[in-house]
Amino acid sequence: MSKDMENSSRGGKLGQMRWMFNRIAPSYDFLNHLFTLNIDQLWRRRLARMVAQERPKQVLDLATGTADLAIALARKLPEAEILGLDISTEMMAVGEKKICKAGLEQRITLDEGNAEALTQGDESFDAVTVGFGVRNFDHLAQCFAEMHRVVRKGGRVAILELSTPRNRFVRAFYNGYAHRFMPWLGGLISHDKAAYRYLPASISAFHRPERVVEMLTEAGFKQVEAHKHLFGIAYIYLAVK
Repeated sequence: MSKDMENSSRGGKLGQMRWMFNRIAPSYDFLNHLFTLNIDQLWRRRLARMVAQERPKQVLDLATGTADLAIALARKLPEAEILGLDISTEMMAVGEKKICKAGLEQRITLDEGNAEALTQGDESFDAVTVGFGVRNFDHLAQCFAEMHRVVRKGGRVAILELSTPRNRFVRAFYNGYAHRFMPWLGGLISHDKAAYRYLPASISAFHRPERVVEMLTEAGFKQVEAHKHLFGIAYIYLAVK
């Protein structure tokens, strides 16, 4: 861990995540799409289609980052208003430019916010989404409780997150790619090798899909489902309040 990241850690994991994502924001989109061969965008569009089935009018996108998921949702939901929250102002600054370029600034609003302590009122949203963010949350059960609080009764929560594949052959290739190639190339381009060591390590350390389903159920959600994609490299979790 670098000296700067050590200093940021005094604020706990939240401070670490804010510092890291602010630092890698300029190269984040390029590397994200490069490492996944743009499949990450396909997964976001799939999640957006799932959410769009219920035609929500008010959507909260947590850990919105550079707003890729918020934009995908806006395109599938032409009548919806979307609020994207994130702790990284630099990531959102990149997202604001993309939103303006897409002509969606009237329907997507980005703001700083912590998923563990949302300031929005009870049952304020028809749907809550998270794209590649829950594994970075320090207190996941608290975040799920907050998501349950702010979504209306009958509203849907949709989460897209990476996972470690269980097939041993797929896992062997995936681990070599994620833990060796990604830190090398990510560090070369972003000048922050520590960040691109953390990101794959956070996937390995994250809960198994069964546990995520359990935690959503424990938070009060019903009809909780886990949809596997690409041999279990990613999952889309759906739940209803």
